Amino acid sequence: MIVWINGAFGAGKTSTARELIELIPNSTLFDPEIIGGALPHLLPAKHLAEVDDWQDLPIWRRLVVDTAAAIHAEVGGVLVVPMTLLRQEYRDEIFGGLAARRIPVRHIVLAPEETILRARISGREVPPDLPDGDVRVRQWSFDHIEPYRAALAGWLGADAHRVDTSSLTPRETAVRLAEAVRTGVASVSDIVQTPEPTAETLAAGVLLFDERDRVLLVDPTYKAGWEFPGGVVEPGEAPARAGVREVAEETGIRLDGLPRLLVADWEPPRPPGYGGMRFLFDGGRLDGADVHRVLLPGPELRDCRFVTEREAADLLPPVRYERLRWALRARERGAVLYLEAGVPLG
Repeated sequence: MIVWINGAFGAGKTSTARELIELIPNSTLFDPEIIGGALPHLLPAKHLAEVDDWQDLPIWRRLVVDTAAAIHAEVGGVLVVPMTLLRQEYRDEIFGGLAARRIPVRHIVLAPEETILRARISGREVPPDLPDGDVRVRQWSFDHIEPYRAALAGWLGADAHRVDTSSLTPRETAVRLAEAVRTGVASVSDIVQTPEPTAETLAAGVLLFDERDRVLLVDPTYKAGWEFPGGVVEPGEAPARAGVREVAEETGIRLDGLPRLLVADWEPPRPPGYGGMRFLFDGGRLDGADVHRVLLPGPELRDCRFVTEREAADLLPPVRYERLRWALRARERGAVLYLEAGVPLG
């Protein structure tokens, strides 16, 4: 299990985490800051200069998941992780990656009153040998108070167990966190994910259209980029039936009969992915009643919407957009196309 301690910069996450590992038996501290500190030794300076925050680098998010999973596999027990996550899509990606490794996450946010938070940031000691560096860190903390407030008022406040630490010492905060974990008040994150593949996979997507011929896309919580309703075909399952099953599970729409195949696309392996065959089926046009019966996204989906082909180009990763583009052409022609990496052959 992982106890993820979130909160604004300066909220006392690390000091609380150090106290918490003394209260939870068989627990280990993992601070993802060490990943950021290692990146200058791993990436070209030009590449690092393109972002203002290490969290914006996919490699940082991937290494946090991989390192946390490796430490957890090595030592077992409870991993305590103090790290600010203010962007929901980054939380989704990291927690989804951990869920894929069957590691449950209990998400807690330390939320002192803003006046207390600002006072703590202002009172931060400046090391005599690094005055400028510490001033920059202090300003960084102030600059991120507003994004933190916005996240706390939205997804973060709804997702994490909130602890007001305005009048608490790190030890007192840790005692409350340990009790919240022990009693289950800090519940396990409901982000779910199937185990990561260890070989090529077979996946089936279904295109569903509204009365304006816009196509339905979904935004998964556990990976970057929008997708089509669908998922991995289970062993012994027919791809068309897998697509129908996934549509029902994700959207609540139950299709009559089996959808018609539009494209079969071979997706080459791109580490860390393994690639495999991807089918897109035509689920047909939904009537107005069906469109309004699409369920609100569950733990696996952040959002869903009907979009035009042009709008899809701004949402889908390039390979998925090419798959959609050719599937729409196949639908217009009443044909079936075979693709490799989104390019039709034959």
